Amino acid sequence: MPKGQPSSVPRDGLTTRQRRNRPLLAVHTGAGKGKSTAAFGMALRAWNQGWPVGVFQFVKSAKWRVGEERALRVLGASGEGGPVTWHKMGEGWSWIQRNVRDGELGNEEAAREGWEQIKRDLAAETYRLYVLDEFVYPLRWGWVDTGEVVEVLRERPGFQHVVVTGREAPEPLLAAADLVTEMTKVRHPMDAGQKGQRGIEW
Repeated sequence: MPKGQPSSVPRDGLTTRQRRNRPLLAVHTGAGKGKSTAAFGMALRAWNQGWPVGVFQFVKSAKWRVGEERALRVLGASGEGGPVTWHKMGEGWSWIQRNVRDGELGNEEAAREGWEQIKRDLAAETYRLYVLDEFVYPLRWGWVDTGEVVEVLRERPGFQHVVVTGREAPEPLLAAADLVTEMTKVRHPMDAGQKGQRGIEW
């Protein structure tokens, strides 16, 4: 299997091993399809390494049953790789007794509650990989402060990778990220009136 080679090596006093093993902040953004799918691919790799994985799914409806969720839940419970914990804002965060669907917790407040739990987990070093799926939207809508998010992620302790997904990621988040991938749409079946289909979109 080919191994990627850096185009340049900074004079930062670190060994190759030290530089390789730094925790990364990744952002998957852009108008194209595949941002969440790529993040869940990273989660599969983390599971395979035996790392604890925390998925925090913002915005998406509780009715949506994405294939990656079921697959990662089953794998996480298998005992073969790392444990996987999946939290969905649309269903009401698992650590909150109030019910989002009954109107006791609005979407904006739920997004803030989700971020507060992420901060607690980062401080406790609960996971080795965090997937903050569609987290860009609460930032864009002003529900969660981008400056605070950037500072917390920049100062997170230990060895914790974080991947954030969503269109039009704010510039401060992009500037703080170690890895930024922009999904560019060239063509999509929906442009020709075709709706999403089983096995492709979910």
